[in-house]
Amino acid sequence: MATAREHNDAVRGPSFEKGTSTTDHAAGTNGAGMPKQRSPYDYGGNPLAHVATNDPELRLTAFGGEFQPGLYRPPNRKFANPAPLGLSAFALTTFVLSLINVKTRGLHSPNIVVALAYGYGGLVQLLAGMWEMAVGNTFGATALSSYGGFWIAFAIVLTPGGFEIETALAETGQFYNSFGLFLMGWFIFTFILLLCTLRSTVAFFFLFFTLDMAFLLLGIGYLQADAAGPQSDCIVAGGAFGLMAAFAAWYNALAGLADSSNSFFVIPVAHFPWSEKGRERRNKVDNSVARAESGHAA
Repeated sequence: MATAREHNDAVRGPSFEKGTSTTDHAAGTNGAGMPKQRSPYDYGGNPLAHVATNDPELRLTAFGGEFQPGLYRPPNRKFANPAPLGLSAFALTTFVLSLINVKTRGLHSPNIVVALAYGYGGLVQLLAGMWEMAVGNTFGATALSSYGGFWIAFAIVLTPGGFEIETALAETGQFYNSFGLFLMGWFIFTFILLLCTLRSTVAFFFLFFTLDMAFLLLGIGYLQADAAGPQSDCIVAGGAFGLMAAFAAWYNALAGLADSSNSFFVIPVAHFPWSEKGRERRNKVDNSVARAESGHAA
């Protein structure tokens, strides 16, 4: 199928585009009185002028359609950053469940989380993980896809009627132990991911540390359950760490969203001293001090 450019060449002749795209009468004239020439597809820094061309590669897509608050299309962009979406989905679902775990306003039943766990924390986070795979981020794909699967599995356990997992196990008194083992498995998985954040940022490490502690405490709370139910103190403590993990996830999501094109401020992300960025900054400081000392000596 012919492209728009090939169609225009066939109708108007191959010289039409060359004769119009590089001549800008508004740019003034040169010394010979002829209009100044510009390089092809140079629109004088105005991206909105791209809509005048028939080349779809140069058109500026509507801001709302791309959900892009910046003024210019990012150069050479193939995919957007899926991490803030996945982190936000994880954060909100964890936030609501953790509020219930700390018994906010006397709540104790997590059934309201089922809707979030299926739709936002589960499906949306799983899709974000798949897009992390598309952009080549193995860690992000593993983490987001896995926690998306966690929320879907969590919702399946609590779904009444259809699956009856909780009801069937509760009849034999095994649900608390089974669910505790389920949470301990996620504690082990999160600890593995935690080890991979030791050379990243403090906020990123804090997210997985607090999440790991939440899984550990919640798992202990269910494994130590008695006739009255899970150990309340462990569940509340796990909920507190879950709240910290939720806010840490939102913080990291904001770090991936906010930049100079859409925000008046960019939140700080502290790097560990032993990380690559930390060593670079330390070397810059050492070099500055050395130059200052050599200048004083001279």
